[in-house]
Amino acid sequence: MKICISSNGNSINSDMDPRFGRSPYFIIAETENNEYEVIENAAAISGGGAGITSGQLMIDKGVTAVITGNMGPNAMDVLRAAQIDIYKGMQMSVEENIDKFSKGLLKKIDKT
Repeated sequence: MKICISSNGNSINSDMDPRFGRSPYFIIAETENNEYEVIENAAAISGGGAGITSGQLMIDKGVTAVITGNMGPNAMDVLRAAQIDIYKGMQMSVEENIDKFSKGLLKKIDKT
């Protein structure tokens, strides 16, 4: 399963960023083999539409779940339309959030 975590930094040891569309980085992790990809979020500094752009990036990358703190309505609409699940992450490292997700300990976000 390919999941994305919004991140303050460019490694799995970085803290999860509570924002989705304006998160500086995304860590895309493959839970099957523990490999991950770091993506600098170009939309983070855009004037508008960061959530939509970030949501489309998740679709393009084949992500099946997103872990973040907060999700705006536009990003949520994009992800829902693509049937990508959204989970409320915890204020801890990306790696710890991946572990919590794998154990089923993160709550699904269904509304903004």
